[in-house]
Amino acid sequence: MEQGRCVEQGQNVQQDRSTRQDRNTRQDRDEKQGRNAERDRNAERDRDEKRDRDEEQGRNAERDATAGAAGSLWPLGAATGVGSLPGTDAAEAQKLVFDELPDLPHLPELPERGPGAGLLGRSGAILLELPVDLQPAGWRLVPRVGMDLRRARDLLVRDLDALVETAAGYTGPFKIAVAGPWTLAAQLELPRGHKALSDVGATREIAESLAAGLGEHLKEVASRVPGAKLIVQLDEPSLPAVLAGRVRTPSGFSVLRAVEDGLAATRLRAVAEAARASGAVGVGVHCCAPSVPFATLQSAGADFIGVDAALLTWAEDDLIGEYVDAGGRLIAGIVSTAAATAELSDVRRSVESVIALWNRLGFRPEQLGEVVAVAPACGLVGFGAETARAVLRHCRQAGRVLVDAPA
Repeated sequence: MEQGRCVEQGQNVQQDRSTRQDRNTRQDRDEKQGRNAERDRNAERDRDEKRDRDEEQGRNAERDATAGAAGSLWPLGAATGVGSLPGTDAAEAQKLVFDELPDLPHLPELPERGPGAGLLGRSGAILLELPVDLQPAGWRLVPRVGMDLRRARDLLVRDLDALVETAAGYTGPFKIAVAGPWTLAAQLELPRGHKALSDVGATREIAESLAAGLGEHLKEVASRVPGAKLIVQLDEPSLPAVLAGRVRTPSGFSVLRAVEDGLAATRLRAVAEAARASGAVGVGVHCCAPSVPFATLQSAGADFIGVDAALLTWAEDDLIGEYVDAGGRLIAGIVSTAAATAELSDVRRSVESVIALWNRLGFRPEQLGEVVAVAPACGLVGFGAETARAVLRHCRQAGRVLVDAPA
């Protein structure tokens, strides 16, 4: 019996040992499952955090790329010209530009050579498969190429050929100007004499022709100055009148219907996108008229807006602030070109209105010279050669003030 009890006790001990082992195994398994579950949760959390970091880095990279693209349009404290200069010698005018505006030179127009060398004539020469001709009332769309258009194209080719020497080895930003689609529509006439702006189909054809021709023009400029970073300025002095319904018919007795903001922005955006697709690093709009449509131009994707600083009002502060806050740049016209002689006062005084605007907007002073370039308010064809040089030099000095003493 004693032996039987020992056997039974041994069996109980074995059973207890097995039970403990099973319990320990179960506990180990539960702990392992718990560790695995926690590891899975941690791994999932790490993946989520990594995804969030990657998305944030992507957004930052996109924002930095956008800011970098906008910031690289021109150097700190840059000054530029708007369009026309006095004289008839393309090489001499270009040399003046590169001498006085080394940070942001532009391709000048020389209207004193004739109508084909002015803004509308040069822009007509750029239009693709949409001939224009000079009539007593101005430029008109016509069925075929005539003498006036051939001359305008010849003058443009001469200007570009002169760049080979005057811009040899240049590798910085270089600005070219062309009339925008709405100023062209407001100024050009249809074959029967009505304004092109009066015909929706004609305005579309002008914008499409400008986009295609501008692409070809950019290639021609790039072939002469292969190291330049091309910037396009769409001149739109008629845009406020187009949007407000103030463009008069040829008779002058009535006005044309206002164009909707959305349509205006769509056409401008299409031209800008075509220019970028052809190599332009930036596309902006210059409007030297009052009531610049900042919201429309922002919607159109303008990288910069050129204005006559003297025409800006406090009522436009919010619109300007929103545009700049979204990454837009400004070219401030600080020297009036309305009078027969330029008023070249103290350089600091010339930029006081720009600095005052910046202070009202509440942006950091050190950003001013980066975001804002300076220029004459409009073209300088009405001045003598020495006055034009003095104006450009004054602008260059004013640009430095925005960097060295912005407050």
